[in-house]
Amino acid sequence: MSGVRVFARGLVLAIPAIACALAGCSDRGPGGMPPAPPPPEVGVITAATTPITVNEEYVAQTEAVETVEIRARVGGVLERQGFEDGARVKKDDLLFVIDQQPYIVALAQARAALAQAQANHVNSRQVLERVRPLLDEQAISQQDLDAAVAKESTDAANVEAARAAVQQAELNLGYTTVRAPRDGNMSKALIKPGGLVNASTTLLTTLYSVDPIYVNFTVSEPKLLELQRVFKLSPGDDRSNSPPFRLRLVDGSEYKFPGKLNFADAAIDTKSGTLSLRLSVPNPDRQLRPGQFVRVVMPAAQNLAAILLPQAAVQEIQGKRSVFVVAADNTAEYREIGARTRQGSDWVVESGIKAGERVIVEGVGKVRPGAPVKPVPAGSGAAAPAGPAGPAGPAKKGP
Repeated sequence: MSGVRVFARGLVLAIPAIACALAGCSDRGPGGMPPAPPPPEVGVITAATTPITVNEEYVAQTEAVETVEIRARVGGVLERQGFEDGARVKKDDLLFVIDQQPYIVALAQARAALAQAQANHVNSRQVLERVRPLLDEQAISQQDLDAAVAKESTDAANVEAARAAVQQAELNLGYTTVRAPRDGNMSKALIKPGGLVNASTTLLTTLYSVDPIYVNFTVSEPKLLELQRVFKLSPGDDRSNSPPFRLRLVDGSEYKFPGKLNFADAAIDTKSGTLSLRLSVPNPDRQLRPGQFVRVVMPAAQNLAAILLPQAAVQEIQGKRSVFVVAADNTAEYREIGARTRQGSDWVVESGIKAGERVIVEGVGKVRPGAPVKPVPAGSGAAAPAGPAGPAGPAKKGP
């Protein structure tokens, strides 16, 4: 009988446990709700000030110091091309040869005409020498002497005209050979051998100088005022105090030679409110080519107490930049910042962050404004990699 009572008591105690297991009972908080998950770990850095020189970049384009359009001075059939398209040439190198035969014939005709004019002049001069004494003896009239003098002068002028014609024919023959006017790089030939060339109108090719090379860019009127104030830059000065200019190529690499300011326009463009500037940049390796786009990097100002934040911490939405900071109670706080320039891969923060504040740089995608977080030093590996960051902004209130 006692054994039955023990079994019944054990059965009564086991029934609630079995029912709880079947219902999925676990550790729950007040009211039967599950406990809140632990706050996410985020990597943070402490904002600190550091002295920097703020650089600004401007889109620029290269230009040849000299761009020479190669045109023929005489017409004819192009006989030969003396260079390869795109080749580098030296001054006086052969570029083109135009058919010379018509000009050789013209030179021979001019020389024959000169010889005839010289013979006529010799004859008229001899006649004048014979008739001049006869006037004193009244063997000829004054009119006859005047005619002999005029004939001699006319023949002398004909000789000079014929000599000039020979020189012109020699020039024309020389113009059939087109040579490079200076060192540079050739563009492609626009007329190939066998094509017809018209004097002074047909463009044969273009020659570009390469060393040095110009770099053109513009600055806004406020930036011009800053340059004038910081570097004493003004049009017409010797620019000895001009800032150093560096170039960045389209692939992000830095060009190894700095540029020197050699031109500042005398007037601001009234339509765009900008001033045109030009650099002269050494180009001994021919790395830069005319028409190439580059970026001019120049120092804008010095900031002795700048705050730098890495790109991973900054979110950009519709032109606004923001970060999350960890408040004193270890909650995430949304903060808009002022940042217009970069120092390397870091943003230079102008407003919105103070030194000593903790800024979230790892795990940004896991936090929401006002939510608790567990800050750990960035780079420690404790914070999981950040996922895609959603739109940052103040938390929305529920209904």
